[in-house]
Amino acid sequence: MNSRAMPIRQTTLCLPVRGNPPSHVLLGLKKTGFGQGKMTGIGGKVEPGETIVDAALRELEEEVGLRAREWDVEPMGQLTFLFPFETSFSQLVHVFVVRSWEGEPQEGREVVPTWFAVDRVPMERMWHDGTFWFPPIMAGARIRARFTFEEDNETLATVSIEPWDPEGQLD
Repeated sequence: MNSRAMPIRQTTLCLPVRGNPPSHVLLGLKKTGFGQGKMTGIGGKVEPGETIVDAALRELEEEVGLRAREWDVEPMGQLTFLFPFETSFSQLVHVFVVRSWEGEPQEGREVVPTWFAVDRVPMERMWHDGTFWFPPIMAGARIRARFTFEEDNETLATVSIEPWDPEGQLD
C-alpha cells in the first residue's frame, strides 16, 4: 500500500448573484456526474496549468454560458470536503460570488440553471453541508470550512468553519 497521500482535487464553485446584498442567486440542478440530482453552484475541476480563477471563469461559461472576467468574481470561501470511504470524491472547492457577467444562463450538458431568491434556496435539494456554508457566504462572510462525510458519503461526520482571508491564496 502506498502511504503517500494523493493531492486533493481542486475545484471551483461560482454563485452568480443579483443585488448587493444578494437578493437572488443562480444555482444549477446537476444532470450528470458527481452530485447528480442535487442543486449546486456552477463549477468544476481546475485543469492542469490553469489558475483557480481561470478555471472558475471557464466552468461558468461552459456550464451555463455566462462570460465573466477576473475582476467580476469575488473569492468567498475555501471548502474542503473529505470522503474517507471514497477518497476520489475528496476535494478543495474555491467558492466565488459573481456580481457581473455577459449573457443569460442557458441549460448545458451538466446543469439546469435556475434563479432563486436567497431566502428561498431549496436547501433540502443541496448537499447537507450547504446549510453551514451557503448562508454565511450569501451574507458576505469569507470562510474556510472542512466537512468530513460518513461511510454513506452523504451524512456529515464533522464540520469546522472559520473566517478566511483569501489574500494571496488563489494562484
